[in-house]
Amino acid sequence: MRPIKLISLICLVSLLASCKGDKNIFTPTSSGRPYEVLVVINSAMWERPAGRALFDVLDTNVPGLPQPERSFRISNTDPKHFNRTFKIFRSIIIADISTNYTQTKMKYARNVYAAPQVILTIQSPNEEEFEAYTRKNSQVIVDFLTRVEMNREINALKEKHNNYISEKIDSIFGCDIWMPYELQSYKKGKNFFWASTNRANADLNFVMYSYPYTDKNTFTLDYFINKRDSVMKVNIPGEREGMYMETDSAHVFANNINVRGDYAMEVKGLWDVKNDMMGGPFVSHARVDQANGRVVVVEGFVYSPDKQKRNFMRKMEAALYTLKLPTEEQLPEIVILPDDAIQEEKIDTTAVSAK
Repeated sequence: MRPIKLISLICLVSLLASCKGDKNIFTPTSSGRPYEVLVVINSAMWERPAGRALFDVLDTNVPGLPQPERSFRISNTDPKHFNRTFKIFRSIIIADISTNYTQTKMKYARNVYAAPQVILTIQSPNEEEFEAYTRKNSQVIVDFLTRVEMNREINALKEKHNNYISEKIDSIFGCDIWMPYELQSYKKGKNFFWASTNRANADLNFVMYSYPYTDKNTFTLDYFINKRDSVMKVNIPGEREGMYMETDSAHVFANNINVRGDYAMEVKGLWDVKNDMMGGPFVSHARVDQANGRVVVVEGFVYSPDKQKRNFMRKMEAALYTLKLPTEEQLPEIVILPDDAIQEEKIDTTAVSAK
């Protein structure tokens, strides 16, 4: 009976290893901090123009913050040292220079050596083309790696989010959204909801409000700023009379983005409190709820005067993508899609995870 039991055990292990798709039960958990990137590149090339181009891309400042903060924390290693310790990094860029290639392109693979993990490979026939391509596609690279981290945050929110906020948002707006659990202070107003961690430092905040949709001019930056300021003046006053939150109109910009396959206006910039010294960054998504003829705005803002704000803001920004309007279905997976210039490479992770 023992040999039979042993064969059965082997079959069971093989089955479990194959039923996880990209990840089997033996895949280790990835290492590294959010927005930390490991660059696998020849040591000499790292110091030459091609390597400096990639470093400059990753070292760019995050837009919409009150002080300079680099987009990513950067580490690097030579390919000959790319061993098991480095292979479990959560985000990896591989610079692959070879005369075997006829053109420069990017591709990515998920959960190759660990999970969650993404490996972005830049293939090029020579260093000159690598440098030019990297600089030309700098925003594509930054956006891709940022979206990877935000998708990880969304997956974490799916597993654990503040149910009280979700219930309140449903009762007020008929919508759903996943917000970080640590937002525990709340305020309700007319077509308005505010949740906060209520901390003296590193205070994370979520705001949601709505107003009638009239025409396409509703989605201009000036219209948005005026509407935002009127809502905040009523609902987020300062400590004394004459103090209230307002938009720093000199430091604000808008982008057109895609959320759940539909248009949304993204607005990023700085806020301050009139007649006070408080201020910080914010990010908003404005979307049309066509069934109810209204614009729904969700916003994250941070007050953290003595700390860096990049990770706080990106945490709140990721949560905004989870907004579900009344007529939308709750998706099994919410993904912020990468740029079309980067194609996913399917890899047999069962084979490589043991290496």
